[in-house]
Amino acid sequence: MSIEREEIVTICCSDIAGQVRGKGFPVRDLKNRLRFGVGWTPTNIMINCLGRIPTTPFGASGDLMLVPSPDGDVTIDLGANSPVERFILGDILSMKGEPWECCLRSFLKRALNDLETETGLRLIASFEHEFHIDNATERPGDSYAVSSLRGLEPFIGDVIAVLRANNIAPDTFLPEFGPRQFEVTIDPALGLVAADQAVKLREICRSVGRHHGHHISFSPVVTRGVVGNGVHIHFSLIDKAGSPVAYKAGNPGSLSSIAASFAAGIIRHARALCAVTAPSAISYERLKPHSWSAYYANLADRDREALLRICPFPEMEGVDVAKRYNLEYRAADATASPYLQLAMLVYAGLAGIQDDLPMPYLSSGDPGTLSVEERASRGIGDLPRTLDEALEALESDEKAIGWMGPILSQAYLMHKRGELAMTANIDMDELCRIYAMAY
Repeated sequence: MSIEREEIVTICCSDIAGQVRGKGFPVRDLKNRLRFGVGWTPTNIMINCLGRIPTTPFGASGDLMLVPSPDGDVTIDLGANSPVERFILGDILSMKGEPWECCLRSFLKRALNDLETETGLRLIASFEHEFHIDNATERPGDSYAVSSLRGLEPFIGDVIAVLRANNIAPDTFLPEFGPRQFEVTIDPALGLVAADQAVKLREICRSVGRHHGHHISFSPVVTRGVVGNGVHIHFSLIDKAGSPVAYKAGNPGSLSSIAASFAAGIIRHARALCAVTAPSAISYERLKPHSWSAYYANLADRDREALLRICPFPEMEGVDVAKRYNLEYRAADATASPYLQLAMLVYAGLAGIQDDLPMPYLSSGDPGTLSVEERASRGIGDLPRTLDEALEALESDEKAIGWMGPILSQAYLMHKRGELAMTANIDMDELCRIYAMAY
């Protein structure tokens, strides 16, 4: 007797650990699952990247629903002799159908709604991902080399094809500076869509990589002492009519006054932000001086070691600069949920607008050449040097912890401190190996 293979679909969410977790069921039941989804448990969000729950504020109590989003569907179909993979991003709701306080996707929705309600502005964003392919060919001097792509054409072609098939517009795919390191970027989109696409992109790359026999890692540090993988978050602002508002010719850095205040809010809360944008025990192995990553809380024009970089744009006749103008936040990596990263950046920027903060000092050159007093006079602070320091900064920043609310902030701090306790006695080389497998 022959049987017909059935497919399953998984409703899932991106959690505090930056992992995508969920529950699956037969595809034929999807229509009946659209309203109530699958059952979920509060403590599920406390599972860390090591697959453990060191501590939880929720215990074994409580029930939730993980409900699919209409725009969350992803299908990975690589043709004959390859199983079809399907998952749907969703929202975590209470049993009354209300957003749960620790649903990170709902948290981002709230942040974007608050920005638009209070300012009339919307956020456009794109997440730029760096990653390693463990068995890619490595040779001396292969940074950005065309030869680095040879042998990977089937994998690259399938990644691009699957992105397009899921309405994600690819922008670039390139060999990066580090050995076996690559970068993939996609076109900018409205805030929630951009975060959804960041989650989808990572899972698509991992799935397609596995099909081709590759292990893909987005870990911030794969090998100690070797350049790490960042997630650079590009963003700009538009009004309700869709017109860009971040650019103002003639201003310092060409930043409009409202975009300058938005940037100032991010600089002001930079230390707390790092706790959610660079939230792993090894994230700070990447955030080091002279490593093309952020080390100080500064704004700079076209400087890839600034926390906030004003990105370049073609200065040629016929170019609409305002549409191309954007800023890039560089102290982020893929051990975090894109929803939480973007939500906290939005709230920090909104706070800058609410307080009418003046434009931050536009730095030039290495802030490390300045004395502590000179940096302080320019408003350039130090970023945290460890996750523990970043968590302390988050906990002591009343505004930042307030954006998260008491339930999410308690869960978040408990989750991350539990992760730190579990990894405290593991040497850095072994930690890098573990995180490379986890991410």
